[in-house]
This record gives sequence, C-alpha cells and structure tokens, in this order.
Amino acid sequence: MPVGKIIKALSGFYYVWHEGEVYQCRGRGNFRKRKVSPLVGDIVEFKAEKQDEGYILSIEDRKNEFIRPPIANVDQALIVTSATHPEFNALLLDRFLVLVEAKRIEPFIVISKMDQLTDEQIEIMKGYKQMYEAIGYPVILSAVDDEEAMDQVQSHLTRRTTVIAGQSGVGKSSLLNSIDPRLAIDTNEISESLGRGKHTTRHVELYEIAGGLVADTPGFSSLEFGDLETEQLPECFPEFVEVQDGCKFRGCLHHKEPKCAVKAAVSEGKISEQRYEHYLQFLEEIQNRKPRY
Repeated sequence: MPVGKIIKALSGFYYVWHEGEVYQCRGRGNFRKRKVSPLVGDIVEFKAEKQDEGYILSIEDRKNEFIRPPIANVDQALIVTSATHPEFNALLLDRFLVLVEAKRIEPFIVISKMDQLTDEQIEIMKGYKQMYEAIGYPVILSAVDDEEAMDQVQSHLTRRTTVIAGQSGVGKSSLLNSIDPRLAIDTNEISESLGRGKHTTRHVELYEIAGGLVADTPGFSSLEFGDLETEQLPECFPEFVEVQDGCKFRGCLHHKEPKCAVKAAVSEGKISEQRYEHYLQFLEEIQNRKPRY
C-alpha cells in the first residue's frame, strides 16, 4: 500500500500527499473505536482507487504532536512576533518558546514590522536579538519588502516541516505570502478598536514552500502549559540546562534552593534577569494549576 503525508484535514476528509499527487481520504472506522484521530503531518498508509475516494489504513508512530493546533511530526517552529502593533511582548515570546521546547521542537524567531520603529526602538530590538541568539535561537529582524530577511527565513524552511506560531496580527500569513505569493493566504488588517488581529486562518494546512512544508495554522489557541510539570520547566530554558549541573541539589527548580548555579548566573549577568523572571512566573502558574481528574 502507498505511504503519504496528510497535508490538510477538513470536514471529515484527509488530504494525503504522495509522489506529487494529493488523495482525498476518509479515516477507517476502527480509528474512531480506538479514539485515534489522524492529524495533519501524520505519515499514513492509505488505499485509493481514485484520487477523491481513498481510505487511511494506518498511522505511523508520531515523533511529536500538538493538540491545539492539531498537527504532528513537526521539525521546527517559526515563532513570529511583531516589534509593534501589537507591541513586542517578551513574556509571550518566552511562553511560545517553552511550549515548543516542551515538545522537543527547534524554534527560530522572526521579529516583524521593524520598518515601523524609531531608531531607539530598533536598538532595543537588536538587544533582544542578541540575547536570544546567545541562548541559541536564530533571530531574524524583518520589515516590509525586506528580501534579505525573506531569504534567511526560506533557508530555514528547506527540507523541514515547520509550524508557524504567534499571536494574531503579527503578520504570520503576510510573511508566508511574501515568501510565496502563489499562496494568497487571506489576511486581515488589525482591528484598531480591539488593538489585536482578527483570526483569518480557519484550518491547519501544510503548504510546500521553499523546498519544505509549512503549516499556516489557526494559531496556538491555548497557551496554557497543559501537562507540563514543574520539573520539566527548567529543561525548556536552554541557558539553564547549560549551567544546572553546578546546582547543589539534583532536581533544583532554581527558585528557593541554596547554592543554585542558575541563580548565580543571573546575578553575574550570564543569564537574562528578564528571562529568569518569566521562568518564575511560569513556575508559579504550573504549581498553582488545578489538578485534572
């Protein structure tokens, strides 16, 4: 039986890409019985007499998956955040980074709308770029019609499956349209009365862009940490992982414990104090999370 990748799920149909062709398939009834739902990004075995009459027979094991947005087997996350309109929000960016780190997905960051900043604001954004790159995250500063920035983004997309994430209004769909105008993904202007973007993307779909597959999604509709446990959170901060072997106590949460190498690195300016403060906020949020029954 042929094997392909689900590139779109819509109205009970799954669109499977195989050798340059797309086959419209339904899931077999035993998936429902086993409470298994095929996801965009799944590698599946399927049978199709015609291109619009196929059935998914089996789903290969996933290396990772998101529930919101529903997608599997992601190689990396392109996190788009705007420098302005909506204002740059480092706390929200760090939340996105933790969410993708928890799935062991490599992130890279695009800061959009740089052309709308004053010289002073540009220097602030350059400071953030330097900080995140020191941690190990690639950062691209982009503006309207910035071909160099678009070339940099494309170089990250080749031969990889990428999920694009970011709050509404930061320019995710516009970014994809700039890279490949054939997509013509719907975009809306920011609603000035609300001060935020309107949701324009209605379903998860993988597009072939720059020699890779990119998911333009309805966004991470839930930014809660879900099942992430307190002991997992430090692992989502690479700069903590780099020094935590120096902590006195194994399983140190880098909060109230004595002789903590992470807190020492913060005091010495080797770890961003702002990032550490965000970590403490996330830690408190997880610790105060209501248990699920």
